[in-house]
Amino acid sequence: MIMKKIPLTVFASITLFLLNIVSLYGQDAQSANQTGHYPKQSWGFIGPLGTYDMASVQRGYMVYRKACASCHTIKYMRYADLQQTGLTLEQIDKLAAMDRMLDGKDAQGLDHYRAATVEDFLPPPYANDMIAKNANVGKLPLDLSRYAMTVGGQADYITAILLGYRKAPESFHFDQPGFYYNIYAAGHQIAMPPPLTKDGIKYTDGVSASIEQQARDVATFLSWTAHPHLVERHRIGIMIFIYGIFVAILIIFVKRKVWSNVK
Repeated sequence: MIMKKIPLTVFASITLFLLNIVSLYGQDAQSANQTGHYPKQSWGFIGPLGTYDMASVQRGYMVYRKACASCHTIKYMRYADLQQTGLTLEQIDKLAAMDRMLDGKDAQGLDHYRAATVEDFLPPPYANDMIAKNANVGKLPLDLSRYAMTVGGQADYITAILLGYRKAPESFHFDQPGFYYNIYAAGHQIAMPPPLTKDGIKYTDGVSASIEQQARDVATFLSWTAHPHLVERHRIGIMIFIYGIFVAILIIFVKRKVWSNVK
């Protein structure tokens, strides 16, 4: 009786796992295809076997610090998290030391700053939301910690927005002064100025820093910040799947062996 129940349990578990894999793949595919009129691009991290190009993630961080960090936060990320991209603690410490962290008041009551360390969270660009809004035509810049999880198309959408700036047609009217024309933004207008410039950053690995390359790299980085454990989840999922198949085959073999003489 027990032997008859075991395969059903195993098969049920494997079936649920397969459905979960299909669901995850469907979500990845749906995210990749929910681009509407945004150009669809190929990304190595889409799909159940997807992995991040860590060189691109590292370059994307450089783009974020150069072009995005003056307005946008990634408040749930520590410098130490960059270890997952392949950087050493020594390299991260050098990167962190370039930023300043508010560290209380000095003897005169003025703000005291210190160099950031690997243990710190990435610093916010503004002291509070009110200052942030005043500096950005009344709009609060988005926190980018999980931004790639909140938009359809994810990396496709981010890349499209970064590459979608154009000169506004003469007949076009902005909702308010200070906005910019973007063919992929809602209403073709956006409060964020064009953040990327050709060769505005020098990559340390020798890759040409075209606007298109910067856009792809920072989109990859933001996808990684939203799903930092994606590769690990994929690896564990595949291992469980293979193990489940092995156990199922083993149980079927043992069951047939044990019950082979029973008529």
